[in-house]
Amino acid sequence: MEDFWLKRWNTRYSKEEYAFGEEPNEFLKAELPKYPSAHILFAAEGEGRNAVFAAKQNWEVAAFDISEEGRKKALKLAEKHHVSLDYRVGQLPELDFQEASFDAVALIYAHFPAEIKSSYHKMLGSLLKEGGLVFFEAFSKKHLEYRLKNEKVGGPKDLASLFSIEEIQSDFEGFETILLKEEVIELNEGLYHQGLGSVIRYIGRKK
Repeated sequence: MEDFWLKRWNTRYSKEEYAFGEEPNEFLKAELPKYPSAHILFAAEGEGRNAVFAAKQNWEVAAFDISEEGRKKALKLAEKHHVSLDYRVGQLPELDFQEASFDAVALIYAHFPAEIKSSYHKMLGSLLKEGGLVFFEAFSKKHLEYRLKNEKVGGPKDLASLFSIEEIQSDFEGFETILLKEEVIELNEGLYHQGLGSVIRYIGRKK
């Protein structure tokens, strides 16, 4: 992964304010409590708002990101809420997570570089036990038109880093689809997700 990615996220997360706020993503907040708490992995988790929410719901939580600054903020937030996280820093293939060891994986705006995003999705799928769940929300390829109108909504500027329904179906081939839809939502998440955006929401179960 290029150095500029690491520099970008460390710079963003080094500020005192939480870039995307301290509250969990609305989709995750609505959907996660519908399932029994177990062992969940948060990918590209940044400053920890979603991982801390899951921990408060009695999930056993692991997380990873390339940003050490993100980890520091996440652990600070976890301490504030009296929960613990197994938070690792680095690239997924190097982090020693074991295959079939998680009951759920959450990808909330986990926009990996275009050249690795599908391989990471498949790798994360391999970490799930049979019956394990994927919770996914990220910007769709239609999001570019919304970003052009309002930069404050955030998201990647290149089409290849955005998602289509077909890509999600391919990356999680063999999973049972519980929910898969593309829709326009109003985002209100900290400094960098403000306004209308086009997203894909997905919940899948590993067969």
